[in-house]
Amino acid sequence: MKKILTSLALIGLVAAGGAAFAAEEAHNAAAPTHFPMEEPKEMGWSFTGPFGTYDKAQLQRGLKVYKEVCSACHSMNLVAFRTLTDLGYSEAQVKSFAASYTIHDGPNDAGEMFDRPGKPSDYFPAPFANVEAAAAANGGAAPPDMSLLAKARGVERGFPQFVFDIFTQYDAGGPDYIHSLLTGFDQTPPTGMVIPEGTHYNPHFMSGVSLKMAKPLSDGAVTYDDGSPQTVDQYARDVSAFLMWAAEPHMEARKKTGVNVLFFLLIFGGLVYLVKRKVWEGVAH
Repeated sequence: MKKILTSLALIGLVAAGGAAFAAEEAHNAAAPTHFPMEEPKEMGWSFTGPFGTYDKAQLQRGLKVYKEVCSACHSMNLVAFRTLTDLGYSEAQVKSFAASYTIHDGPNDAGEMFDRPGKPSDYFPAPFANVEAAAAANGGAAPPDMSLLAKARGVERGFPQFVFDIFTQYDAGGPDYIHSLLTGFDQTPPTGMVIPEGTHYNPHFMSGVSLKMAKPLSDGAVTYDDGSPQTVDQYARDVSAFLMWAAEPHMEARKKTGVNVLFFLLIFGGLVYLVKRKVWEGVAH
């Protein structure tokens, strides 16, 4: 009888161990091996390529999305109000826009800090006093500053894509990533994947299976005056383009300069060749 009980106990242990091993294998199968789990979707942007230019109407819509949605958590400390004239706004409009913000300034002659309306020379104010306050208000994760986000973010494209990128001058990795991230919150995580409490699954997030930020955009959240679609996809496109401009406001001038330099070198090379032919045409070889 004792031997029978011992055998039954061993069988139970083996079965329990097998079940635990199977559960662990299932968990490992569901666990991702790389991030992001889904590559960003390559979008069509007006500013890509050697002759790309910004769509000012799109940039204005993106600014509106940033102001009404993103600026509640994300700062943009390196962008001055005066640069908004690049988006097609007049100086009077920029002054009015800047005055809609309250700037904490000082000290004054009495040595005290004070609040005043914004001026075109001011920069976008941060929504929190410091990084610690930002982290405390967002579940322990401070939202990143958006000034250079479109250049700082971007998934590396492996072979053979990066080879083609050399010839196509692909430079929209950041906007593609931001757009995919903003539109990727409604997807369901794979079976068996554990999402930490207080975080939100997004297969396009490049640092883990989930992130602290909840879905920030919803259809109809921002009202457009130009009749553009008021959808999550359109909001994501517009704010991604705006953040690209914020990160590289002089991109159009840079590309124009590059094209002019190449044109000059082409003509100069032709002239050098003709001079060489003229100098050496009477010399016997």
